[in-house]
Amino acid sequence: MAVTALDDRSVPQGMAQAEWQARCDLAACYQLVDLYGWSDLSGTHISARIPGSEHFLINPYGLLFDQITASNLVKVDQEGNVVGDSDFPVNPAGFLIHSCIHHARPDVHCVLHTHTRAGNAVAMQRDGLLPLNQKALIILGWVAYHDYEGVVLDASEQESLVRDLGDNKILIMRNHGLMTCGDSVAAAFVWMHRAEAACRYQVDGLAGGVPLHYLSEAVQQKTIEQGRRIFAPNGHARSGMEWPSLLTQLERERGTSYRS
Repeated sequence: MAVTALDDRSVPQGMAQAEWQARCDLAACYQLVDLYGWSDLSGTHISARIPGSEHFLINPYGLLFDQITASNLVKVDQEGNVVGDSDFPVNPAGFLIHSCIHHARPDVHCVLHTHTRAGNAVAMQRDGLLPLNQKALIILGWVAYHDYEGVVLDASEQESLVRDLGDNKILIMRNHGLMTCGDSVAAAFVWMHRAEAACRYQVDGLAGGVPLHYLSEAVQQKTIEQGRRIFAPNGHARSGMEWPSLLTQLERERGTSYRS
């Protein structure tokens, strides 16, 4: 889904329009993640596949998310080697997580990973995301889990990451954080919004100090199955449909510097 209608005048000389569009979308996503309070200094990452290539974009390591623009994103190959010129390195641990998902899932064009307060709280809880509210129930059919194995510096963990994610959209990385993936930057962002909201509701509910109301197993299963239909590729709540409005919000709050 496009940031805006690009013409040849807005694309840097020597760069394909598809790459510049991907850069604008991804830079907007980084700044939206910061705007929504999900960033972690320069930790965590969002990656995007450059259409029609074997290359990917990721954040320049060391910059805060609100400093990331289309032009300072770093292009890397499947192994995380920087392609072309860049004044910044990339975090090898970050791209290890992302590269294996991109490689194993051709349908995935964006991978988004966070270390938020609510996401980590749920990732630390033994039972993970509980079927306590509609926000959680409608995404539970798209959720998988990955056990913590230490900081991801060893490529051997890539196999288990891919296996555990399967064909799902949300991965709760136990004791670590959340990861979402989508066929566009827009979709990955919206999946994270759903997951983050469900985690916040759960943390707040558990902190309320009163008994919680659990739904019957029949109602739980019905709602989970509804979520599988609603968010399917042909479902009525297409992931990412809110992207143009999100960009309007970003530009209202922070201007258009992400396109620079």
